[in-house]
Amino acid sequence: MLDYLIIGSGLAGISFAEVALKNNKTILLLDDKSQNSSRVAGGLYNPVILKRFSEVWNAKEQLVIMNEFYNLVEDKLKEKFNFKMPVLRKFFSIEEQNNWFAASDKINLAPFLSTKLISKKYSSIDSPYDYGEVLHTGYVDTALLLDHYKKYLLQNNLLKEESFDVNAIEFLDSGIQYKGIQAQNIIFAEGFGMHKNPYFNYLPLDGTKGELFVIKAPDLKLDVIVNTSVFILPLGDDLFKVGATYNWQDKTAEPTEEGKQELLERIKEIITCDFEIVKHFAGVRPTVADRRPLLGTHEKHKTLHILNGLGTRGVMLGPAMAQALYDHIENKIPLDREADIKRFHKRYLKSLISDQL
Repeated sequence: MLDYLIIGSGLAGISFAEVALKNNKTILLLDDKSQNSSRVAGGLYNPVILKRFSEVWNAKEQLVIMNEFYNLVEDKLKEKFNFKMPVLRKFFSIEEQNNWFAASDKINLAPFLSTKLISKKYSSIDSPYDYGEVLHTGYVDTALLLDHYKKYLLQNNLLKEESFDVNAIEFLDSGIQYKGIQAQNIIFAEGFGMHKNPYFNYLPLDGTKGELFVIKAPDLKLDVIVNTSVFILPLGDDLFKVGATYNWQDKTAEPTEEGKQELLERIKEIITCDFEIVKHFAGVRPTVADRRPLLGTHEKHKTLHILNGLGTRGVMLGPAMAQALYDHIENKIPLDREADIKRFHKRYLKSLISDQL
């Protein structure tokens, strides 16, 4: 009997898989490639919400666990995925500079916000008010990570690329059975696909569509990530990832003309040089209104668990939330109240009533 059957092999799924394997647990992942948000993600990690100059929830803890996690995976797969790189917030006024310095005086933000203005002039970017530097930042090449991790899983017969039929779950005294597979636990890491899951679709998971570009701009000489109304991330060879849009209505993963025009307008507000679009892609991020992940165990079926709602910060949240859920299942360590799906208990009760009608 397996310890864990994991549904989904995006950032959430592989994070839990790695935590389980590290603890000598037996696993199998199922994935039908229906969700792509992890693959097309910007991949940035940044402990500060730059719109409001506020700390990301539990940022210190997440960064420690994240760095340990990617170091282990890099050693295991003999490939580099985690790239340390400064994030510079471009200022548009003296007032923004003052707000930055006020934020950097706060105890929780001081470790992350440099108090020295960056006055370096980057080719093709006007910056009369300079930049602020965020510390402990970088990006994870999520597509490369997923490709290599899935290859590792396939080579070790730990991944089946097929759809999961939630109606085929049979509950046993000691776990579950699914099409001949027996497991003590199921981890649902389905991303936006959770809406088709009758055990957890009462949870308020929303989908926020994001569109991004890869552009080629030979005259843009940039060796840092610049964050303004969009981020510009240097990939090398004159290529840059640029994003992202936020659309709360469109739940498809297809690039749109509307998204393209929005990104073009924002890019032209920042850089003055010519560029060409090399790639335009989109994905639907699994987001939650209260901006906290969805972790926990089903209230009736104690063998069913969820790891979802990582939103726009999956590379930071994934490893920490996977560890928290694992510790909760194996060691009965309580989950953080802000992440535990028990915060939606009333919604669960309402779903039971509606099912009975």
